[in-house]
Amino acid sequence: MTTLGRMSAAAALPLVWRNRFAALGEGFFTSLTAEALPAPHWVAVSDRCAADLGLPADWRQREDGLALQVLSGNATWPGMQPLASVYSGHQFGVWAGQLGDGRALTLGEVDSPAGPMELQLKGAGLTPYSRMGDGRAVLRSSIREFLCSEAMHALGVPTTRALCIVGSPLPVRRETMETAAVVTRVAPSFLRFGHFEHFAHHDQPARLKQLADFTIEHFYPACRDAASHYAALLQAVTQRTAAMVAQWQAVGFCHGVMNTDNMSMLGLTIDYGPFGFLDAFDPGHICNHSDHAGRYAYARQPNVAFWNLHALAQALLPLIGDGDAGRDGALAALETYKTSFPAAMLAALSAKLGLREPRGEPDRELADELLRRMAADHADFTITFRRLCDFRSAEGERNDAVRDLFTDREAFDDWALRYAARLRSEASDDAVRAQRMRQANPKFVLRNHLAETAIRAAQGGDFSEVQLLLKVLSRPFDEQPEHAAYADFPPHWAQQLEVSCSS
Repeated sequence: MTTLGRMSAAAALPLVWRNRFAALGEGFFTSLTAEALPAPHWVAVSDRCAADLGLPADWRQREDGLALQVLSGNATWPGMQPLASVYSGHQFGVWAGQLGDGRALTLGEVDSPAGPMELQLKGAGLTPYSRMGDGRAVLRSSIREFLCSEAMHALGVPTTRALCIVGSPLPVRRETMETAAVVTRVAPSFLRFGHFEHFAHHDQPARLKQLADFTIEHFYPACRDAASHYAALLQAVTQRTAAMVAQWQAVGFCHGVMNTDNMSMLGLTIDYGPFGFLDAFDPGHICNHSDHAGRYAYARQPNVAFWNLHALAQALLPLIGDGDAGRDGALAALETYKTSFPAAMLAALSAKLGLREPRGEPDRELADELLRRMAADHADFTITFRRLCDFRSAEGERNDAVRDLFTDREAFDDWALRYAARLRSEASDDAVRAQRMRQANPKFVLRNHLAETAIRAAQGGDFSEVQLLLKVLSRPFDEQPEHAAYADFPPHWAQQLEVSCSS
């Protein structure tokens, strides 16, 4: 990696760099430069992410197109301090020891209209934490992460973002020989549960405290007013995690590899690997072909998140207090998950059903019964809820568009009678409710076959499908009749697709 020399003020990008994480000291990371990426080229760019960063419309053309070199890892902008951080964690419920940024390189933080944002290159080459890996990412997985990061943001789900993909003819071997790519990821912070587990496990209380104080200062300042700063931090992370996972469940998103090193301290969806969106609804759906025991199945995600929060609590316990009072404080913080998650889930399901007046358990039962019927009849998750937006609540209505998705029509009719009565009880106006429900039930999600189609085209040198799919997914709640095919049922061949940890 080379360092950019002097630039004219007119040509330079208006970037102000901060490096707050780097100020923690060398014990938290290794400073290094990226490995050179030969013959880089643009694959796709998120204009929305660029605008949110405050970049000008011509940012790729400025400085004689230097952005391509910087975001492929071949150069740096002044003010960057590239580094790979160290962390540890539990993988599939088993302590995995030291991990770290094995193929990611944080360039630093840039000032944006939303505050400081870290820019990180994924696939930038070997780091001291690569273990047996090559430090690279391939075009296939990079396209999946890029599209899903931006799609989740458009859905309103807390997530890291993706600015762009840079490709290269560099060969990289996974199951087969593929080509390399680098994704530029964006987030306020990439801090993970595993960062805290690392220093707790290695009995480094001073660094553990330094990291916790850093997190509170920059991301949870309200915790400073609590009697126990660190129990308050645990509670705040618990509640953000609960809200995030409820939103996953509500849009039918399966993460696929919810290891503690893949859990964000800011409650963001992070590390898109073997993810998937539900097609036919199956609570036991396992999206990760490598997850042989089904630990991270769709229905298990809420409980896995709670397990991971316990691992974080264990790491923070030396700060909260090792005695009975400390354990009680940690448990009290964790207990808030048991109310926060069900409340967030009920709110999300109520919005998906178009209910304005919350009625607690009866509404939960109404939603649960619909999900049971969907599971029994393998109704498509996204299409069912989208068609439900046009449900008519008058007595005698058949609502065939959604009814036809169920094989047991009689069972659906029984549920529909209850649902219609519930809507009439709050004087719900069908047209107004339909408009509101369309903002809670997306028409477009990143189904595996859509990603696969874009990947295959890109592997053949045609990147237009990636950019078009990004455009469609950036407006997931809009009708977009010209792109109706992207909202259709998955083709038969989609059932043969498998994603694994190499994805």
